[in-house]
Amino acid sequence: MAENNYDVIIIGAGSVGTPLAMELAERRLKTLVLEKDASPGQGQNKCAIGGVRATHSDGSKIKACLRSLEVFSTWKEKHGDDIGWIRGGYLFPVYTESDERVLRELLKVQRGLGLDIDWIGAEEVKRLVPGIADKDLRGGTWSPGDGSASPLLSVNAFFRRAVKLGAEFRFHEPVKEILKDGGAVTGVLTPQGRYGARWVVNAAGADAAPVSERAGVAVPVKPDCHEAGITEPAARFFDPMVVDIRPGDKSKNYYFYQNWEGQIVFCLTPQPPIWGHDRRSTSEFLPEVSRRMISLMPNLATLKVRRTWRGLYPMTPDGFPVVDFPAALKGYVLAVGMCGQGFMLGPGLGSALAAHMAGAPSREDRDILAGFRLERSFAGQEKLK
Repeated sequence: MAENNYDVIIIGAGSVGTPLAMELAERRLKTLVLEKDASPGQGQNKCAIGGVRATHSDGSKIKACLRSLEVFSTWKEKHGDDIGWIRGGYLFPVYTESDERVLRELLKVQRGLGLDIDWIGAEEVKRLVPGIADKDLRGGTWSPGDGSASPLLSVNAFFRRAVKLGAEFRFHEPVKEILKDGGAVTGVLTPQGRYGARWVVNAAGADAAPVSERAGVAVPVKPDCHEAGITEPAARFFDPMVVDIRPGDKSKNYYFYQNWEGQIVFCLTPQPPIWGHDRRSTSEFLPEVSRRMISLMPNLATLKVRRTWRGLYPMTPDGFPVVDFPAALKGYVLAVGMCGQGFMLGPGLGSALAAHMAGAPSREDRDILAGFRLERSFAGQEKLK
């Protein structure tokens, strides 16, 4: 095989592209990752807050994230790297009758797909999160197997593993053109050279749509801006990721947890959405999220915020990713539109995609991708975005 010819070229060394490269190299496929930034995870990966949950409302997401949880939770034991993994679980506290009805209905789907999740009473919620507001607290759903990890520690651990297995990464090298001939991809062109491949994977995150235009395949992905923040460290006083699904004045929901270093990491979903690529922090974020968090947990009020940042959620109209092999261009692969969940989906989707490209997908590999086809109506909505 010529030096510049590969089995697979991946565009993007982020939350999806890097674990995919690792999985492909594990299967002995010659893999090249091209990244416009200086190192792995420098796009939206480093903006992620680190939550990893299989607690979704959709079978494909649940199955992919169960695989991801296995990767994150066993990484240190298998490979030696500390990636900041904590199995703290996910807790959705409930204060209204309507939210209880919705989450109890979702439990039927989630448990039917093998999730370890259940409804717990108000006293158990207060035990898991000491100091949580108890007025009108009805209970909540609790999934103890979910957790959190450091996005940057994780992506660099995946990068080192991928390189050890033979994957090649080239940084500061954006893809300018996706080469094709006779309805099939043949490779890519960058400012530094031309590379051939049987497969070209679009894992370009917030840049997925313009990258896909170069392949002649339109994808309905556009970025939505979300802000997050982190406090000074504190002695550990709770473990779960707490997700409050009640709407606020300027936010749809918010969520926070205490990471492996004791810091509180927090984020909210703006309402209405803020579309575009502007990653500058705003003056509105801290007042909104602080008011909501302190109302829920008053003992957070004394913690000092160290910094805030803003990242991009590559959104699709229905809140589900597009992970597919579009018929319009043979050899072109979409791994886009993660809707802010690329970090938790990446390892699971990577294993399913790699199995397909290696020619030996299992039934579960097929099931995972079945829910993420490009040719769909996009009419539904993910219930736990």
